Amino acid sequence: MASLKVGNLGEFLREQRRSARLSLRQLSEAAGVSNPYLSQIERGLRKPSAEILQQLAKALRISAETLYVQAGILDERDRDEVEVKSAIMTDPSINERQKQVLIQIYESFRRENGHTADADAPDGTPAAPPSGPPSGSGSRAGADDDGDSGEAKQSS
Repeated sequence: MASLKVGNLGEFLREQRRSARLSLRQLSEAAGVSNPYLSQIERGLRKPSAEILQQLAKALRISAETLYVQAGILDERDRDEVEVKSAIMTDPSINERQKQVLIQIYESFRRENGHTADADAPDGTPAAPPSGPPSGSGSRAGADDDGDSGEAKQSS
């Protein structure tokens, strides 16, 4: 396991809290963490557990993986994936359901292309591709809804 980069984590948490326009007290209440403890984390004096990081991530509306990378709990090799998920989770212009759908689509594309650790079997061999119709088979449905059907109508 990688060592905790507590200072970087604290600075990152402070930036996230400020960008979410939350006071230290508001974040501590939302995450269920004491105000002094959160302050110590932000100042790099405490090493939070993965559970505390998850609570903070939920309160900040970012992915827990983002905080795990900052804390050194998760390898940075999957940082691109974490950053994409974080961008989706922090986008205020889409709702929670849309965020979850986007993340599921993104993860399915990564699995299909063999880019995630969870797409591999325990022995390291790539997992079988997802079952279902081939990727090109859905094009007929899209052709029916492409808007061309309205061209036959007479215009006034």
